[in-house]
Amino acid sequence: MKVVVTGATGNAGTSVVRCLAADPHVTEVLGLARRVPRWRQPGVRWAAADVDPGGTPLGPLFAGAGAVLHLAWKFQPTHDPLETWRTNVLGSLRVFEEAAAAGVPALVHASSVGAYAPGPPYDRMVDESWPTHGWPGAAYTREKAYLERCLDGFEARYPDVRVVRMRPAFLFKEVSASEQRRIFAGPLLPGRLVRPGLLPALPDLPGLRFQALHTDDAAAAYAAAVRMPVRGAFNLAAEPVLDVAALARLLETRVVRLPLRPARAALAAAWRMHLVPAPPGLLDALLRLPLMSADRARRELGWEPRHSSGEAMTAFLRGLREGAGLPTPPLAGDRAPRAADVADAAEAEAVAEPAAERLRRAG
Repeated sequence: MKVVVTGATGNAGTSVVRCLAADPHVTEVLGLARRVPRWRQPGVRWAAADVDPGGTPLGPLFAGAGAVLHLAWKFQPTHDPLETWRTNVLGSLRVFEEAAAAGVPALVHASSVGAYAPGPPYDRMVDESWPTHGWPGAAYTREKAYLERCLDGFEARYPDVRVVRMRPAFLFKEVSASEQRRIFAGPLLPGRLVRPGLLPALPDLPGLRFQALHTDDAAAAYAAAVRMPVRGAFNLAAEPVLDVAALARLLETRVVRLPLRPARAALAAAWRMHLVPAPPGLLDALLRLPLMSADRARRELGWEPRHSSGEAMTAFLRGLREGAGLPTPPLAGDRAPRAADVADAAEAEAVAEPAAERLRRAG
């Protein structure tokens, strides 16, 4: 079976193509990305493709595929949500429609815990039936939730296409650490400072707890969803649930409790001044995420994470300290030359053409 993976050079993509290339049920893996990487994985063929409206025709690339696994996503620029909407929503819709037009029998879409509506009280775990309304105050959660509604309509129009929606917790691995630091923390968090015993304290906010998963474990679930005749949504998360106290133990430091309102105000001010890339709405969403039960994935995919959430975080923290990465444009390590990526970021933030005009042209 031929499998096409969009967004194949990012955090999830690099793990997914490696996992698929080792799967005896898969005869060909075609990785798509805006720029073909220097990184090479045996058994993976690469092609340059832009999923944005008006980008590379995808039909010829999808031809003959047994499954399309859609991972392509843009987190930045957060100061221009119309730009991310163009890629994440309009680009995803183009992937869905062109996969159906090419006769691809299975579509596996990377949704997220961020698609879920705020969670129930008392830390009760939710299954895949929990509403996917997202949190309206953050572009990321709005986009993930909107695509869930789009897939509802897609499944009604194309009942012969097997649609799987993967909803993972936060994904971490060592070589994704540099990218994730750039996306969410920016230059105010030097990776070399994140080492045991060096940080004086970690700030803790009311309600801050989350689930994590090693990216390689998520990739194993994606590969299972490709080869098994399953449909619908699957939560993916490892144990235990993490909070700031757990992170403090990993970093051998203490916890300082902070009130939410001034902490959020400080983040909002820093974001407006372009000192941090993560907008305050993302913090609001994080504090409201539900905790997910992954029982369905265990039961129907035969999936079990090999790493605990703490081990995933340990790998991520190690990657931060070492400036780890891979020779792909998204995952370039902090110690690697990144002139092309810096140029791309500058172009995204200083968009010459008005965003509204870009959406008008995209239809």
